[in-house]
Amino acid sequence: MTAELDLALERRIGRSSATVIEKHLGITTVDGLLNYFPRRYMSRGELTPISGLPLDEEVTLIARVLSSTTRNMQARRGTITDVIVSDDDGKQGLRLVGGTDYRGKVPGTLKITFFNGFKAKKDLLQGRRALFSGKVTKFKGQLGLTNPDFQLLDDDPFSEDSQDPEKLAAMPIPVYPATAKLPSWKIQNAVHALLETLDLDALPDPVPSAVARREKFLPLAEAYRLIHAPESAEDWRRARDRLRYHEALVLQSALARRRAQLAAEEATARRRIPDGLLAAFDANLPFTLTAGQDAIGKTLASELSRDSPMNRLLQGEVGSGKTIVALRAMLQVVDAGGQAALLAPTEVLAAQHYESIRRSLGALSRDGLLGGFGGASVQVTLLTGSMPASARKQALLDAASGTAGIIIGTHALLSGNVTFYDLGLIVVDEQHRFGVEQRDALRAKARKPPHLLVMTATPIPRTVAMTVFGDLETSVLDELPAGRAPISTHLVGLAENPAWAGRIWARSREEINNGHQVYVVCPKIGADDDGDFSPEEADAAEGLDGENGRELASVTAVVEHLQSEPALSGVSLAPLHGRQPPEVKTAVMAGFVDNQVKMLVSTTVIEVGVDVPNATLMVILDADRFGISQLHQLRGRVGRGGLPGTCLLVTALEPGHPSRKRLEAVAATTDGFELSQEDLKLRREGDILGASQSGGRSTLRLLRVLEHEAVIGRARDDAQQIVSQDPLLAAHPELAEAIHKYLNPEKEAFLERG
Repeated sequence: MTAELDLALERRIGRSSATVIEKHLGITTVDGLLNYFPRRYMSRGELTPISGLPLDEEVTLIARVLSSTTRNMQARRGTITDVIVSDDDGKQGLRLVGGTDYRGKVPGTLKITFFNGFKAKKDLLQGRRALFSGKVTKFKGQLGLTNPDFQLLDDDPFSEDSQDPEKLAAMPIPVYPATAKLPSWKIQNAVHALLETLDLDALPDPVPSAVARREKFLPLAEAYRLIHAPESAEDWRRARDRLRYHEALVLQSALARRRAQLAAEEATARRRIPDGLLAAFDANLPFTLTAGQDAIGKTLASELSRDSPMNRLLQGEVGSGKTIVALRAMLQVVDAGGQAALLAPTEVLAAQHYESIRRSLGALSRDGLLGGFGGASVQVTLLTGSMPASARKQALLDAASGTAGIIIGTHALLSGNVTFYDLGLIVVDEQHRFGVEQRDALRAKARKPPHLLVMTATPIPRTVAMTVFGDLETSVLDELPAGRAPISTHLVGLAENPAWAGRIWARSREEINNGHQVYVVCPKIGADDDGDFSPEEADAAEGLDGENGRELASVTAVVEHLQSEPALSGVSLAPLHGRQPPEVKTAVMAGFVDNQVKMLVSTTVIEVGVDVPNATLMVILDADRFGISQLHQLRGRVGRGGLPGTCLLVTALEPGHPSRKRLEAVAATTDGFELSQEDLKLRREGDILGASQSGGRSTLRLLRVLEHEAVIGRARDDAQQIVSQDPLLAAHPELAEAIHKYLNPEKEAFLERG
């Protein structure tokens, strides 16, 4: 049956239908179409409320025809057929005076226009119900569709008893994720043609029979039939529950198997020594570790001491002290004779880490600020792509010879000519900026599987971490160190308060007059730029506002404007963005750190890691062009020196615009975990098992990580038990095959490298 599922789709539904499916959905196999599930279901007995239809989106709706008129076009040959449809069911005795029915609902109408719509003229007669699919537009205040696909609902080609009106009325209508050229019911036609040719009862079932009995699941074959062709709402609900758990078990089993494989690998134990660098570092710390830092530090110390590789995700709020936790782990590895590599996403952040770690080590840093500590010291080396050739050559020699104990770098660390003497620990900062392939390239440079610590300041809900990083143990720093001041965030709506545009710069001058500094963040570098966005936020960014064509704020234009802004007269300001030469970026950043530059006008290059304690105000222009996690990261750059921080989210969008929901969410709370939940609600999970970290089309079919926490949890427990008893899944060949098919080789490799 596995070979049957791998068959080319045209072998089962014909070449012409298969070609259309491949062109519009990218599906080429029997398995792909069988597992292309409906997004939702519509009831034939209920019409779709027209007032709630979203503008400029593809929709599928059920409506009743009120009228149909056809006229000749004036400018050229042909006809126009205008069909007015309503969400009023037309039942007698329900309508009251004023056009409102007894339920208090005002019927909505929609104008549908067909050019040369001969079939529409013939079929869409007054009183008929139909399913329509197209993009909703508005013209002269009225909602409309132009040349939509439609299907009459008076009869159903898939109903065995289409003459039974009660049975027909009760049958839900599956609505598949469709495209403008391929409406839902045409996908449904292809799926039904496929179901007629497949022996569903012969499908291998990856869910163990004991689990299926415990959960009272439908048989797998019946679940497939009923999810695609239900006769009642209960049918598709039971089918979806069964197939959703099926998906969760396969995913969690893949992750459990990966955890078992990692545990079986042999790493070099890096045990703590009582009188080494780490002990000296702790003795000279000018502050007390938070309870969370101390507890997680002990966990890392224990895992580094084992001869199986540590694989841990450390997440925490901006400024929660993750770097100190990571540095203490690196010192333990150096004490044990190994090297630690810290991979950072940008040169600015790599340089910040380099300076911050050397500053934190003080006398323990070889060639450090105070020059050695009783003979015990560690060399910290920086390696980036823009370094001068001589400095780069020396850094490569220091890493290869073991002279450098801690190597900090960007993607340059992944180059083929970079080697390590004994790489014992990899620390990946801001993991969402890296694909797994890059982490894999660094792991391959170690003699034995190295220990791995992945850090992120973008909080991840527990269920997301459990699903996306299920092969990593998770630690959370949820308290801020002493001295971190609260950040107040305000939404500045220029549409309703245009005078606030000037007040922003007056407020900035007040901060500067009080001896503080200001960040100004723009979504673009210059007029020829589509946006300086990180990949995971690119889908939220567009060059122009689609509604009024306004140009987004750019660094170059804002700098030019602020230089002539009266409120900022005499203020030293400087631009910072990714297109500047490295030496310019370094000089600008140094000037800001030294308080020579009072206002930094920047793109998101300052999003992570940049630490300027004297900066107290951040102004984010066109803030609606950034995602929730990015806004949360950006505002974490202020309030770092014990001084209260303020963040202004500036937008020109009208109140009520959907994109303002993100800004309202960020202004309402500084709890990153709460924001991450909201972020997932507003955006898609993304390609959970692919290289993409967020946004985009989700690999998950029926699972939604926020909504199905209980299902994922049960599946994780079951998977852990199955794999612990049978690591190779020899007694569960159906589950092993399902993992292989679900992940495919590329995604399987993703887990194996993860």
